[in-house]
Amino acid sequence: MKRFIICLIIGLPILFASCAGNTYSALRQEEDRLIANYLSRNNINVLKEEPGIDYVWGEKDYYKVSGYDNLYFHLIKRGDSILIDSTSPQNVDTIDMTILRNDVIVTRYKKFGLTENTDTLSYWTTLDQAYPYEFFYGITSGVASGYTQICEAIGWHEAVKLMKYPNSQCQIIVPSKQGFDADQTSVTPYVYIMKIQVKN
Repeated sequence: MKRFIICLIIGLPILFASCAGNTYSALRQEEDRLIANYLSRNNINVLKEEPGIDYVWGEKDYYKVSGYDNLYFHLIKRGDSILIDSTSPQNVDTIDMTILRNDVIVTRYKKFGLTENTDTLSYWTTLDQAYPYEFFYGITSGVASGYTQICEAIGWHEAVKLMKYPNSQCQIIVPSKQGFDADQTSVTPYVYIMKIQVKN
């Protein structure tokens, strides 16, 4: 019995030390390191203030989204801010096409897992699927309706808010806390390249 207690006293600290690397805190630190590594090796220019509507995005410009630790946004293509009625040139109408809460967003995207090596980034894409992913903009929880889904990934909603218009395209770096439920559980950061439309 005495020998068992001695082994237990010696073994428990070793056991706890070996498990410490898998704590949520350790996983979050590793996630932060992966994102910092990605920014560094891709020479990302981090913008601390949200660019205005007329800002010309450089290829390496990423906005660090205010209010989040590691959520980064890069606008690849600005969408359609106005719709012009070309049938009546004398009376041209312009309509604000800003995306609104509860609009159904249709997106095609590529998803990349952040790793140490640039040649291991490719992960998954919806480009080959017949039906793109759909979700209600501005709603992160609730009941799905038909083919339209509730998207819990806050990072996606922030991206749509920053894209502002249909036909926009962006690239976002989404840490686990702003990702999907599965990403939050596994503490996995991803990069997404997204194209969006509004479902009529």
